[in-house]
Amino acid sequence: MKLRDDEKAMLDGAQGPAVSKAMDLLVRYGEALGAECLIDTNNVAGTIGATTPFLRQYGDRNGGMDAVFSEFNLDSAEVVPIPRVKVFSSHLQQGIDPKHAARQGVSEDVVRIYERGQTYSSGLGVQPLNTCTPYQVGNVPVKGEHCAWMESSAVIYINSVLGARTNAEGRESTGAAMLTGKIPYWGLHIDDNRRGTHLIQLDIDVSSTADWGLLGYWMGEQVQDRIPVIEGLRHQPNLARLKHFGAAAASSGGVEMYHLVGVTPEARTREEAFGGREIESVMRFGEAERRWAYEQVNITARDAQVDFVLLGCPHYSLEQIWEVCQLLEGQRLSANTELWIFTAASIKQLADQAGYTRIIETAGGHLMTDTCSAIGRVIPKGTQVAAVDSAKQAHYLPAIMGIQTWFGTTADCVQAAVDGRWTGALK
Repeated sequence: MKLRDDEKAMLDGAQGPAVSKAMDLLVRYGEALGAECLIDTNNVAGTIGATTPFLRQYGDRNGGMDAVFSEFNLDSAEVVPIPRVKVFSSHLQQGIDPKHAARQGVSEDVVRIYERGQTYSSGLGVQPLNTCTPYQVGNVPVKGEHCAWMESSAVIYINSVLGARTNAEGRESTGAAMLTGKIPYWGLHIDDNRRGTHLIQLDIDVSSTADWGLLGYWMGEQVQDRIPVIEGLRHQPNLARLKHFGAAAASSGGVEMYHLVGVTPEARTREEAFGGREIESVMRFGEAERRWAYEQVNITARDAQVDFVLLGCPHYSLEQIWEVCQLLEGQRLSANTELWIFTAASIKQLADQAGYTRIIETAGGHLMTDTCSAIGRVIPKGTQVAAVDSAKQAHYLPAIMGIQTWFGTTADCVQAAVDGRWTGALK
């Protein structure tokens, strides 16, 4: 790997041992990937801290949070003092919502450790966004901007919708990028690797958020980690629809980028989306494919009684919270069903001011922040059957938590929370 003079200096220890170890990690990582050089980045979204039991115990045994960062963000068994981050860095979702810890079944000891980790990461200069959707709360990279982001649904969103550039990074590479402002130049940082590979032609209208989730889930299964180009849209999708679409595709497959002809910034035309690359395959999405996707995301669901309704994967926008309130206001949840809605803390503040939190709580629901059930592994005690409006959550929740999960529209889910029963269907 070819290093510039400033990169060689960091590797040689000119900026301290932590930066040296971060650069060493990035060089080894880049060489394994076949990258010829590093690229500058001023936008990193990753995770540090120790909210899981294993990491908590590791930090306690080995000297605290610097030990956790050294081992798990820098791949270093040697504990080194960690300096403040060099570039703008955002923290992704965490393991708990400290204000709803008791309801989530989280002990006070864990909350104290969470708060200690929050203080540590903020002290390093990491922005405490604590969300899987940084682009909803102020971190909005622009077209062509080189980033180093974790979180599959965020990666696919900024690559595709915003035209920013990142690969699906990990805890280690983002931790190293925070300290160096560097990331290996490979994959989706390079123009040629962002061209479309497969063409998907729509034979039916895709309009609702649930429909976009189904399209994304089917698409991920079909193309896996390639770059699909979708043609034939009849409606302009909004942020929520594109968010759920990408999250689903990244869950059922490994899609990190897509093009919507006439919508996304690198696909004003089909020709631009493919950039001269030969189309590898042409597929069509119609009623049969939509039905298949619906059956797949509902494959674990059998019992109609619903114990738990989960909304907010990826984290809900203010518009989605408003939509739920339109459906929920004046109603009361079933005594046997919990409703948890997950969002970013800064969005919840707006929801509080707008009166949306009051509407949700008056109905018997809860607006939570910082985590979700799949990441935090937090669900109401005794839950056997859940309902979600996220194809991503329908994919992961049964495997992670061992529960049945229904997928449907937001309206289906709100109705299930009120009735305590699932009555949704593919319409």
